[in-house]
Amino acid sequence: MKYYVATYGCQMNVHESEKLAGILEKLGYKPASSMFESDIVVFNTCCIRESAEQKIFGNIGELKKTKMQNKNMIVAVCGCMSQQKGYDEILAKKFPFIDIIFGTHNLSKFEDFVKLRKKTKKRVVSIDETEDIKDRDSMEKVRTSGVNAWVNIMYGCNNFCTYCIVPYVRGREVSRPMSDVVKEVKSLLESGYKQITLLGQNVNSYGNDVEDSTMTFANLLGELDKLDFDFRLRFMTSHPKDLSSDVIDVIASSKHISHYIHLPFQSGSNKILSAMNRRYTKEKYLATIDEIKAKIPDVQFSSDIIVGFPGETEEDFLQTLDVVKKVGFEQLFMFMYSKRKGTVAEKMDGHIDISVKKERLSRLIELEREISSGISETFVGKTLRVLVEEASPKKQGFLVGSIDQGKAINFEGNPDLIGQFVDVKVTKAKLTSLFGEIVRGEE
Repeated sequence: MKYYVATYGCQMNVHESEKLAGILEKLGYKPASSMFESDIVVFNTCCIRESAEQKIFGNIGELKKTKMQNKNMIVAVCGCMSQQKGYDEILAKKFPFIDIIFGTHNLSKFEDFVKLRKKTKKRVVSIDETEDIKDRDSMEKVRTSGVNAWVNIMYGCNNFCTYCIVPYVRGREVSRPMSDVVKEVKSLLESGYKQITLLGQNVNSYGNDVEDSTMTFANLLGELDKLDFDFRLRFMTSHPKDLSSDVIDVIASSKHISHYIHLPFQSGSNKILSAMNRRYTKEKYLATIDEIKAKIPDVQFSSDIIVGFPGETEEDFLQTLDVVKKVGFEQLFMFMYSKRKGTVAEKMDGHIDISVKKERLSRLIELEREISSGISETFVGKTLRVLVEEASPKKQGFLVGSIDQGKAINFEGNPDLIGQFVDVKVTKAKLTSLFGEIVRGEE
């Protein structure tokens, strides 16, 4: 029996697909290279943008013919899209061949759903509003992210940004006990992982849902940094309103925490930030950036930006460009605003024409390419510590790794080095990528 998990959206979904795969392998399934040759196909969905939703609908539809030819194939849909109010009915009506529909709070029950479907041959639909996170954390995982291991530290979101559906489909914030997180990370390091990435919708809110004043993100980072292994520690995502000086200080003094910080600012306009309910200003964001740069001089930043939010004027957009120029982001994830049903922004006045959004996005992309290319050039001639991640998919005999500040680097080397740290001298830079040579003695 073979399985295929199609994953859409964020790193949280990627990690949850690892848990779904763990259940399927426990049931005796083996991974397939294509959903069309699978006995069970799981669509782990995203609903944060309309484009993601339409892509998922299209991919589910592609299975109709295969499902008709193979009546025993099981098709399951889960994740954020199915958790949205009323979407279980929409999916069931639009795709009668879907066998299992469940939401973000039913992950640990997937094994029961598969067994029930096989036994009764009837469609299984289960959308819970809450869950015990211990059930999800105890699930077996089939990790698929190479030398990196994802670790959830919390679930849910309390922020209710007006453009975002996540709080409605992920629920309120719930933090894992610090001892459980430390135990999991230690186990992963003992098994050979070299990079750990902590996950949460807003990692800086870690511990806010409990009365224990010692359970903070800064303290968690400090405890993990004490682990006596050779590894790199990353985290995502940070909300600017909650990134404290304590967290910055821990990163600055750490041995293992990456000097690469993803800090979404979304817009440079205070008017738009207020309409988004982001609860910080452009000035506050830039002050946080300045504090980080002062304490961590070699830091690099990435961020998320939404272009064309309702009411955004040309002046508002120029304020966004101003932030990009002042910070100098190593990488930007840039999106045109997408209306999401059930959010506050859906009903706002002043929705922007698609042509204006595209034009602004194009200007933003061009600016970011200039900045990122310039940052890449500053690394030329330097010898950097690199985590070797994979064999190059483009050039035989070459490897791809990442530096502490996030950039990818390509270099010739033996595949036996994958999963190890090596020193690489940067010889060339090209846009967002670096190229180099392993320092003699590393192979």
